[in-house]
Amino acid sequence: MRLTGFKYIIVVLLTSLLLPSCMDEPVMESNTPEGNFEALWKIIDTRYCFLDYKTINWDSIHDVYKLRLDSDTTEFQFFDLLGSMLGELKDGHVNLSSSFDRSRYWKWFTDYPDNFSSSLIFSERYLGENYRISGGFQYNKIANDSIGYIYYSSFSDQFSDTNMRYIMTYFSNCKGLIIDVRENGGGYLESSEQLASYFFKNDTITGYIRHKTGDGHTDFSEPTEIITKASKNIQWQRPVIILTNRKSFSATNDFVNRMKMAPHAIIVGDITGGGGGLPFSSEIPNGWSVRFSASPMFDANMQQTEFGIVPDVKDSLNSTDEANGYDTIIEKAISLIK
Repeated sequence: MRLTGFKYIIVVLLTSLLLPSCMDEPVMESNTPEGNFEALWKIIDTRYCFLDYKTINWDSIHDVYKLRLDSDTTEFQFFDLLGSMLGELKDGHVNLSSSFDRSRYWKWFTDYPDNFSSSLIFSERYLGENYRISGGFQYNKIANDSIGYIYYSSFSDQFSDTNMRYIMTYFSNCKGLIIDVRENGGGYLESSEQLASYFFKNDTITGYIRHKTGDGHTDFSEPTEIITKASKNIQWQRPVIILTNRKSFSATNDFVNRMKMAPHAIIVGDITGGGGGLPFSSEIPNGWSVRFSASPMFDANMQQTEFGIVPDVKDSLNSTDEANGYDTIIEKAISLIK
């Protein structure tokens, strides 16, 4: 069975900072601290898709955290307890949301080097002050006008074929193109597919997705192909370099995974932040919502993408280069194109 982008997108794949987009039926437990605790634990136990892949002993975590329940616990303390339990999943797509807070797991990028400097990319060597803006893209010619450079900060910023047609026309005399998605925390999956489509000559299997079919940790459907459809009207068939860092997450992770299969693309930078699980949302009895990864996504070789996409050329921002006004990773991309 095959699915193409707009057909298989059931949920918007957002960054860990954004609100959930779909709601499951709430688990029927009593609206007490213990009832809410058990409801949350059960949602993850039956619906979260990475427990076995991450070798998480969720039963043991249940016992450890249940011992911390206290009848005198305040609402804030109870929220923090549940948030800490969810943190054991080490997943940027997992959040508990209330009227006063949203739990989050950010170590998927805070434990790693930034490999990005906004002051560098907006310097005169790269985007400069007179860069152009179209559909969320900030772009300009660099390297003596021989290479096109696009910075795209969020897949939540949608764009059209018309936007891209003008950009491609502007770069028509360039030897190659650099698309910088460092710090791009995600957004809409359909935007990921759309952007990738401009760099494929033929429709291509770029990954797979599975869905939960039961409450067991290994109850999944057979893999379904994810097809990146080639754009019929706009195609870039020259070198294209994709720049990544750890904050390239969620829908950006999906975009990089697709571009791994593009014929003229090279991924340069750091491993992406991951976020390879399609998120879903549910609710516990007190009205707090929980978002979690429900459907695992894979690359074209059926390898999990939850922990990130390894670049073709690994590179890091060098402090000496940075002090001299050079972005090491952009310079590597320029050298590869030249």
